[in-house]
Amino acid sequence: MRQLVLIVILGTCIAGAYAQFGPPPLSPIGKKIQAAVDSDIRTAAEKERDANRKPRETLEFFQLREDMRVIELVPAGGWYTKIIGPVVADKGKLYVTLGTRRIGAVIEQHEELSKVEIIPVDAQFKPTETMGLFGLDEFSIDVEPVDLVLTFRNLHNFVPEARASVNEAVYDVLKPGGLYGVVDHTRRHNDPDTRENWRRMDPVLAIKEIQAAGFELVDFSDVHYRPDDELRFEVGRKSVRGNSDRFTLLFRKPE
Repeated sequence: MRQLVLIVILGTCIAGAYAQFGPPPLSPIGKKIQAAVDSDIRTAAEKERDANRKPRETLEFFQLREDMRVIELVPAGGWYTKIIGPVVADKGKLYVTLGTRRIGAVIEQHEELSKVEIIPVDAQFKPTETMGLFGLDEFSIDVEPVDLVLTFRNLHNFVPEARASVNEAVYDVLKPGGLYGVVDHTRRHNDPDTRENWRRMDPVLAIKEIQAAGFELVDFSDVHYRPDDELRFEVGRKSVRGNSDRFTLLFRKPE
């Protein structure tokens, strides 16, 4: 009997400790994002990357709400589009623009993405001597001002002048008080260009460039901090792929 009492007490203590120190319950928007993350429109290969990319935590940090008008820049194959689109479908709106060659087919395949709208822009990617690195003329995004603009691991693909064009276009399309969220692979500060780091971006430089467009830095997150990434090697290397350190920054257009 005494042993049974001890087991009950121990179980109660463990349950209490978990309740106190375990993960907090999800917020309403967290639940909605997680439902989109778990949706059947996402492939098994896409879901395999969730543990590394942490989409719910990332979008919560970027203050996504279901009533927001959102732009995703360079959506590629729609990894984030498939999550953001359903979250804002009923009360908000998702637009995708810049580098949308592949996303049209993805949208057409899924009824859940039928409200996602592609915004054409008068900007062409201009190849440089470095494969995967592009120039870009000044451009504008022809849509009514939005609440939030997001781009995931794309700034490193542009030369400095092209990044300035992107940041200025984002500033112009945001409402006063609108937010700009950026994720990219981390480069060591002041590291000169090499074949190993061209797909990395110096976060200090990113902050400086985005502030130069008129933005205020709101916050940063360590959600994508990876202590095992020494910031030395190409992000596609076996030792780094899927485990690169990425900076996660949130900016605001002043009121």
